[in-house]
Amino acid sequence: MDLTRAALAAINVAFTAAFNTSFTGVAPTFQRVAMTVKSTTRHQAYPKLHELGPMREWVGERFVERLEADGFVITNRKFEKTLAVSVDDIADDLIGIHGTFLADMGQTAAELPDELVWEQLEKGFTSEHYDGQLFFDTDHPVVGENGQESSVSNFQGGAGAAWYLVDDSRPVKPIIFQDREPAKIVPKTNLTDENVFNHDEYVWGAKRRAAAGFGAWQLVYASRQPLTPANYALARQAMMSMRGHRGRKLALKPKLLVVSSANEGAAREILLAERNAAGATNVWQNSAELHVETRLTL
Repeated sequence: MDLTRAALAAINVAFTAAFNTSFTGVAPTFQRVAMTVKSTTRHQAYPKLHELGPMREWVGERFVERLEADGFVITNRKFEKTLAVSVDDIADDLIGIHGTFLADMGQTAAELPDELVWEQLEKGFTSEHYDGQLFFDTDHPVVGENGQESSVSNFQGGAGAAWYLVDDSRPVKPIIFQDREPAKIVPKTNLTDENVFNHDEYVWGAKRRAAAGFGAWQLVYASRQPLTPANYALARQAMMSMRGHRGRKLALKPKLLVVSSANEGAAREILLAERNAAGATNVWQNSAELHVETRLTL
């Protein structure tokens, strides 16, 4: 191949198309537990997400709920993936295989939100949220009906493989995916580029700016106890009876059960089997949707 300006421009178009096609072809899973927030700054501030109550009957004056400004901040992170291709390979028409690698770069860039969000969910066992408690904790402070502080739990305890009940019916989610700068690919194929002159190779690089952080802890209930029908029932009861600030009934709906591959079998028995281990009707069949997430490691 003659490495003319037109030929290199055509290769750039083809490689960019391969990247973008693969990028848009990925079916993400992070949206099951995360809401996407478009970020416009390096550091994005959020209010405390503790007011999740219902509407109230309008008696007398309005009861104004103000989002507290001193909540928490999520700082965007910068990610890159770069591929170098020998000038000789392009000259010798070895384009097809490199186009495949560019397509793989697109898939990798598209999967970044999944990696960040599911990693963040697991950090909930060891990382604090805005209330000074671990995201998954037995002692989240709330203000009761009498104005006294009390504790609310979104963690069943245990030390085994983790599983999660999620209310995914609300616009607010347990995790935040913060999208600052979408992924795009940039070529360096000019003959005067340093990589071409000094290293005799063309370079294509992708960049993305994003981050994940904690959202509303009330909307997820975690357990590291064995995933049994009894523990599943206790977790559902705890989540559905949860009260928020000023004693509000949150009316949570544990509609989604998220597990790693370690708990897939137990989850399927609870949610999909018609009969339980004793042969009786399985009362928990279809009580939640099952999502098996292979990126979970705990």
